[in-house]
Amino acid sequence: MAIKQKNKSKEIQHLLSIKDMDLKTIEDIFLSADKYLQNKNINKYEILKGKTVCNLFFENSTRTQTTFEIAAKRLSADVINLDIATSSQSKGESILDLINNLIAMGVSIFVVRHSKPGIPELIAKSIKNNASIINAGDGNKEHPTQALLDAYTIRNFKKPFSNLKVAIVGDIEHSRVAKSEIYILNKLGTKEVRVIGPKTLMPKNIEEFNVKVFETMEQGLVDVDAILMLRIQKERMKKDTIPSEKKYFENFGLNKERLKYAKKDCLVLHPGPINRGVEIDSLVADGNQSVILEQVKNGIGIRMAVMEKMDK
Repeated sequence: MAIKQKNKSKEIQHLLSIKDMDLKTIEDIFLSADKYLQNKNINKYEILKGKTVCNLFFENSTRTQTTFEIAAKRLSADVINLDIATSSQSKGESILDLINNLIAMGVSIFVVRHSKPGIPELIAKSIKNNASIINAGDGNKEHPTQALLDAYTIRNFKKPFSNLKVAIVGDIEHSRVAKSEIYILNKLGTKEVRVIGPKTLMPKNIEEFNVKVFETMEQGLVDVDAILMLRIQKERMKKDTIPSEKKYFENFGLNKERLKYAKKDCLVLHPGPINRGVEIDSLVADGNQSVILEQVKNGIGIRMAVMEKMDK
């Protein structure tokens, strides 16, 4: 079944950062996601019919790119997944020239992932028409739609946020997810946001993020309502940042014994891809407290809601 009506909240042009979003916009996105995920009788909407969405990923991704593609198609958009390795980028064309050529071809929404922080923002400031840019992850800076879907997942199981203690565990320094998570949890009024990890994986300015810092799982997980495990960002690390994956798991991996320090109904989240036996034990990742697959499902609804707000 397809549906035409829109019933939209206030539009936005770009989604670049959780840090710069207001609470009303976040709540509007959540309500729109509710509409898409709760109505099982509608599998396609015509909100972006006639529009073209381009997935422009300068870093490899499966989960994020695929959910953006599914979300756009459910809104009836045409979707281009540009293969950067065979595009004019490999011939030396600038990113802005590439974007402007695609705009001239009729692309109206760009989903951009890049290894360098700030690239989606640079594109948004430089393009000369009303095309929209969605940041799908820029370096170690932010990953706003991941934070939106994670907070949305927590909201669906536990509320209000003002009663919750949430722990973010692992590679805080190199993780764009961690920064966006901290921003959104604080904006939503979370009672306590904790970060847990070795000193070598903590930003030097971590005290500025309005979080409580713990260096052991046994202390940091006490009485928490949700645990967000982070992937070790090997591609952004120096070789001596952690002694070994085995040693890291011994100290900071989430297993069933460590999970007992948290509340009995504590949620376990992971943005993926999961490194089993490095960040998390399979018994926990696949256990009854895990909502990892819920995160994936919710990612489609959240990304539909984000693109709906960009329909002009």
